[in-house]
Amino acid sequence: MKPIITTDDTLRETTQHGSASFPLAYYLEDVWEADFHCIDWHWHHELEFLSVSKGRQLCLVGSNRIELSEGYGMFINSGFLHRFEANASTLIPNIVFSPSLLSPKDSLLYEKYILPVLHSGPAFQVFDPQIAWQKQILTLLKEIYAVQELPEKRELQTLQLLLQLWDILYNHLDLTSNTSAVRRMDSKQARLQVMMQYIHDHYQEEITLEEIARSASISKSSALHLFQSGIQIPPVAYLIQYRLMQAAELLYNTTKPVSAIAAETGFTSAGYFCRKFKERYQMSPNEYRKHTTSVAKISYH
Repeated sequence: MKPIITTDDTLRETTQHGSASFPLAYYLEDVWEADFHCIDWHWHHELEFLSVSKGRQLCLVGSNRIELSEGYGMFINSGFLHRFEANASTLIPNIVFSPSLLSPKDSLLYEKYILPVLHSGPAFQVFDPQIAWQKQILTLLKEIYAVQELPEKRELQTLQLLLQLWDILYNHLDLTSNTSAVRRMDSKQARLQVMMQYIHDHYQEEITLEEIARSASISKSSALHLFQSGIQIPPVAYLIQYRLMQAAELLYNTTKPVSAIAAETGFTSAGYFCRKFKERYQMSPNEYRKHTTSVAKISYH
């Protein structure tokens, strides 16, 4: 499983994928098992490829919502904000690796075949098994996963397969986009990320829409627009959602009273907290605590 997502103040994931000498990591994940059944908003400089081997996976990339059925896959380009959600158990093998693994940054190969994808390529590309070239990539991904699951590391074989995959992808992507229009960390995305991180840092306090907007030096109306266009949820609703996530974790990991948890996660009223929690989880905080504790016991035995 991929470790818990940790991010900096721009929501850039800080986890190291692989090692400095071979910057690639393989993960076999079930997003349903993650807190709140999601891997929250984050971005990274690395490239990401994933497949759905069981169930259906909802992927959000910027303002795009993509539901992948079993057998489908996806490429997420460097620098784009994304999130994964699940409505049931869903198995997604995936690889995350540095573009420099394909070729050193100062090389001809990097300049000719990698930079164009990073600078002018799409935010994501879905792989449909019914389309010949995309099926080729899905087949190569399965081979790459299989190599990662071997007891002995086979870096050369992994790189050979990656280069085959990249050759197919490069030759089929539309790289005619205006570079300035697809800048990874443009001012809008950067401001959205700053506001989201402000919420993460101050959710225990009584914060307002005005304060959230001020953290990114923009107006309240601009903040509303950036949240709605970027992650399809208003900033105050995102604040409540984030508070509920933190509360759920405290219910699972501590024996603190519900009223104390409500206060600790920024809710001024325990009654309001309980109502919002039930809306989100379809059960009361106490019911959630009993349910997650019983599931943990069953899993342990």
